[in-house]
Amino acid sequence: MSTAQQPSFYRHFFHLAIVNVVSNLMVPLAGLVDTAFLGHLTEIRHFAGVVLATVLFNYIYWTFGFLRMATTGTTAQAVGRGDRPAILLIGLRNGLLAMAIGSLILLLQVPLRTLGFALVNATPEVKAAGQDYFDALIWAAPATLVNYVLIGWFLGRGQSGKVLLLSVVANGANVVLDYLLIVRLGWESAGAGWATAASQYLMLLVGMILVGREVQGREWRSLLPHLWDAAALKAAFLLNGEILVRTFALITTFALFTNLSSGLGTIVLSTNAALLQVVNLAAYFIDGLAFATESLAGVFHGRGSSDGLAQLLRVSGITCLGLGLFFAIAFLLFPTPLFSLLTSHSDLLDRFPAYVPWLFPVLGFGSIAYMLDGYFLGLTQGQILRRSTLISAAGFAPVAIVAWYFRSSHLLWLALSVFMATRAATLATQVPQTLKMPQE
Repeated sequence: MSTAQQPSFYRHFFHLAIVNVVSNLMVPLAGLVDTAFLGHLTEIRHFAGVVLATVLFNYIYWTFGFLRMATTGTTAQAVGRGDRPAILLIGLRNGLLAMAIGSLILLLQVPLRTLGFALVNATPEVKAAGQDYFDALIWAAPATLVNYVLIGWFLGRGQSGKVLLLSVVANGANVVLDYLLIVRLGWESAGAGWATAASQYLMLLVGMILVGREVQGREWRSLLPHLWDAAALKAAFLLNGEILVRTFALITTFALFTNLSSGLGTIVLSTNAALLQVVNLAAYFIDGLAFATESLAGVFHGRGSSDGLAQLLRVSGITCLGLGLFFAIAFLLFPTPLFSLLTSHSDLLDRFPAYVPWLFPVLGFGSIAYMLDGYFLGLTQGQILRRSTLISAAGFAPVAIVAWYFRSSHLLWLALSVFMATRAATLATQVPQTLKMPQE
């Protein structure tokens, strides 16, 4: 990319990044509201139960996160090539796949619930609260997965404003419904589940209206003969499979972290869950930049611009690392006032200062890993992402086993730090080969 093009690049990148950050911020804020409503109830079991149920939903939903990730990368590359039929076909194929998977999840909800809660360590009261949340939220499965495709499709086309609108609609509705169902009606953990489920269907409705205003039915019908193209389906299957394995390994690592925390007691589980909320909050900021990186990486790759990719890596890497360290420093300096927003339980607030330093390695290495994740998703290099996450999970496991043996929450955080550091390192070593392409 020439020097003359750099100001335009910076404007485009930071415009996408800021809109994506604001959009992403809606999600953790809604989650923090869930946590705050439940965390301030008299009994902590509702909060802990939702934490456990969320682990199960992470498996159910984010195992199929390829629906968003693959859609963004392949759409962005089609945008770079200027191929409108391919852009529409990617959205249509993945949307139909999402609907099919979501419907299957609904059919299998009873065995999924039975198996999921049989594998977690918790008291019967905590499990009961988690099952109430599960029974409500599971009904949002089809809407949630189709929304993944809509978000991926809009991001791949650089239409982050539409993603922001969808996020405001869904998460704004979730906050309002949380208040009505948890606080006013006293539905506790079940209320949190129904609030999120209803907001997902509202988001889907608005998303389909946006698509319908842009693409006429006549244009969709003209694409139907190409919908089942064998070569395109094979390529999509291979990419989705790589990303599925990567996501499953990633979610398994965090699930093990949460489950091992639960095995160390409800107080440890709640403490670590609150700290993970901070990690997730920072990740949503960083992911806003990673989503911009993903979109632009796909476009630059489609154009064959290695200079554009190199500049993208520099700008995104510095910004993501700065954001990650900012969050760690803020919670190190002001642990009590910030964590008081999540819970009023003094036995939890007293524990936080001792564990806040772990945010530095987790968010420092994690910020680079998140950014490179977006970069390789934009290039649709699923095999690199798969290998990196499996190697990192293998590094997490032995340290986590030692943490369980010594019943040490600090060692558990060390295991998560090793996981993040390994992800960042293994992805970084693959970057040079992606820059060896013809110039734009």
